[in-house]
Amino acid sequence: MGLDIRWPIGYMFLIMGIILAAYGLFSDATIYAQSLGMNVNLIWGAILGAFGIVMLLLARSGKKSQQKI
Repeated sequence: MGLDIRWPIGYMFLIMGIILAAYGLFSDATIYAQSLGMNVNLIWGAILGAFGIVMLLLARSGKKSQQKI
């Protein structure tokens, strides 16, 4: 098959993670008073970005293993 679902999922999570982490970095710190001072946007942006990178790495390694067959 020509479609590997890991590519679009990886890019989607990576882009959303970057956007969320950037918002967490550049937003006002007073909005995090309700979350006990934790920058939730930055934390979850990093988690989403890491998941996106893992999916892209898995898609890349899957493409290499299919070429050997």
